Amino acid sequence: MTVPFLSLARLNEPLLADFQARLAPFLAAGRFIGGEALDAFERAFAAHCGVGHAVGTGNGLDALELALRALDIGPGDEVIVPAHTFVATWLAVTRVGATPVGVDVRPGCATLDPDLIEAAIGPRTRAIMPVHLYGTTADMARILPIARRHGLRVIEDAAQAHGHVRFGRRAGAHGDVGCFSFYPGKNLGALGDAGGVVTDDPALAARIRMLGNYGSAAKYHHELCGSNSRLDPIQALFLDLKLERLDAINARRAAIAAAYDAVVPARDDGRAFHRLLEPGLDGVWHQYVLVCRDRDDLVARLDAAGIGTLVHYPVIPADQPCYAALKRPAGTWPVAEDLARRVLSLPIGEYLEAHEIEQVREALRAAL
Repeated sequence: MTVPFLSLARLNEPLLADFQARLAPFLAAGRFIGGEALDAFERAFAAHCGVGHAVGTGNGLDALELALRALDIGPGDEVIVPAHTFVATWLAVTRVGATPVGVDVRPGCATLDPDLIEAAIGPRTRAIMPVHLYGTTADMARILPIARRHGLRVIEDAAQAHGHVRFGRRAGAHGDVGCFSFYPGKNLGALGDAGGVVTDDPALAARIRMLGNYGSAAKYHHELCGSNSRLDPIQALFLDLKLERLDAINARRAAIAAAYDAVVPARDDGRAFHRLLEPGLDGVWHQYVLVCRDRDDLVARLDAAGIGTLVHYPVIPADQPCYAALKRPAGTWPVAEDLARRVLSLPIGEYLEAHEIEQVREALRAAL
């Protein structure tokens, strides 16, 4: 039997009957832009995150870009970003005309290393954009004081950490604004592209909403040069349904991670692989990530055992062709560069059955 890395059909199957029941009155109402379905999800998501405001966007990249634009970050400015992340974090900075300044990540969690941030701050630095990678919130208890000392904004890329609680707050609720992707494979995933931002600042929320609605707060009156990036209410309808189950989804993924932990070394002990997250760290397990000695060999062994895997991410943003102009020597970010060569993600969907989890465990035991 094969255990695929991800099955979106199985991921969403438990929700379909309830979604279809909600769909009929939604279609009958005939409100396909904005409306109560979107309003209801935004209220519910803001309450879930423990903030005053949520604004839906077309996708996660737009959420980051709109947040940057709303904070008047643009040409001539610099934004500190982690060197190991999905390229969208960097692209958002580039799209507003600012410059991403990469900072290395910690080896035991792959999130922004607070010890290295201040050395990267210069006269043009305007913001820090920590990424809560793989489901684990970055060290906001140390990042926020650095930002305050230097008068910098904090924009959380929380696209992989829906619902995670660390330092007493949900992911996305620590900084000035939190940005989310609701891409279908996320813990809180839609049926297509979708995103959103959360904040306690009502003026910032209103400005983000305007920027995503053609720069308009009232129809045919455009105060800002905005764009069209609004959360589709049919996606909001599905997300509202899934949000009701998010804590249970995260708990199930944590249980699967615990089953893997029973066979995966917690630290590098010289064997074929170990867990990325250092002891004491957890998350909502958007991904369960291994750090491998020989990734190609491990992928081949797991594939032969019917286990699907995926690499997040094999090329750091600075090494992508689109950032060739940002010259820097190899070894600038040793941890990020090493992780790109060694990380490997296992199946962790909450739909996995006991026999599938055991099949993954047996393949891991054999590989060790």
